[in-house]
Amino acid sequence: MAPVAPRSGEAVFASVERVNAELFTLTYGAIVRQLLTDLEEVEEVNKQLDQMGYNIGIRLIDEFLAKSNVSRCVDFKETAEVIAKVGLKMFLGVTASVTNWDADGSSCSLILEDNPLVDFVELPDTCQGLYYCNILNGVIRGALEMVSMKTEVNWVRDMLRGDDTYELRVKLLKQVPEEYPYKDDE
Repeated sequence: MAPVAPRSGEAVFASVERVNAELFTLTYGAIVRQLLTDLEEVEEVNKQLDQMGYNIGIRLIDEFLAKSNVSRCVDFKETAEVIAKVGLKMFLGVTASVTNWDADGSSCSLILEDNPLVDFVELPDTCQGLYYCNILNGVIRGALEMVSMKTEVNWVRDMLRGDDTYELRVKLLKQVPEEYPYKDDE
């Protein structure tokens, strides 16, 4: 049997079930609003959104690997490209550009061309420290951790804060060696 070719972000996006974009956006907004009400501190909301995203990411990677037919990436640069072109397209319907690599290839920026999470959103003055889309940081961090990459993900630019684009900085902290299950026959 011939090996299955990796699917492009467009092909995967066309074949997965989708929810209504407005419903998704408004539901996410309601979650953020409820967190702001419950936690009161914007920094705590940022941490909670990141943790929620992390929990989603550690589960989402299984669906991504099953439906995208992407094989193991050879390095962090290839991984970043797969996130930008296939992962984001598959789950959010958007793509990103991978830019601003550091000299050793362990840190890059993902520039989102669009961000469906922020449709209909305006931050009030009381929420200026809020990273509204911080859930994306956690999703990327959690998913990469499940494929043996310990990373740090932060927002560099955010249009809700007056910047000209959405930019996530992804830094590979270390490649975690794969752990194999204990062999009982030894």
